[in-house]
Amino acid sequence: MESPPTFIDGQNDAGTRGSDTRTGGIQIRVQPEFLPEHSDSDEKRWVFSYHIEIINHDDQAWTLQSREWTIIDGEGERHDVRGPGVVGLQPEVEPTGSFAYSSYCPLPTPWGTMEGRYRFSNASGEELVAEIGRFFLVQG
Repeated sequence: MESPPTFIDGQNDAGTRGSDTRTGGIQIRVQPEFLPEHSDSDEKRWVFSYHIEIINHDDQAWTLQSREWTIIDGEGERHDVRGPGVVGLQPEVEPTGSFAYSSYCPLPTPWGTMEGRYRFSNASGEELVAEIGRFFLVQG
């Protein structure tokens, strides 16, 4: 197993285990959290939640159509996840508005990373692919 990323006072080089990425007028903030009450090292199951805020700095509304995640566990195993919307929704984010939600990710190792992208469309039929910067899922 590879070593987990090194953190100083619980932070990576960017200042946090999370990420804050902006693509065009869409900003995506992610804050992960280890969930010890749902994890079991004997069963090789570590569970992490992640809290996402999507902020629209644009002058038009954008509707989140789909998500794509790349999850890499501490053994280097890659898992790709794709699907419509998020948490069963395809929210429309109004100009200067935001949408927040939480979800979770189980891993077979005590650390890993996630990154991805959301695909948005607007009323004119334009599409925007907003990147979600890499964030770290780390026990403790």
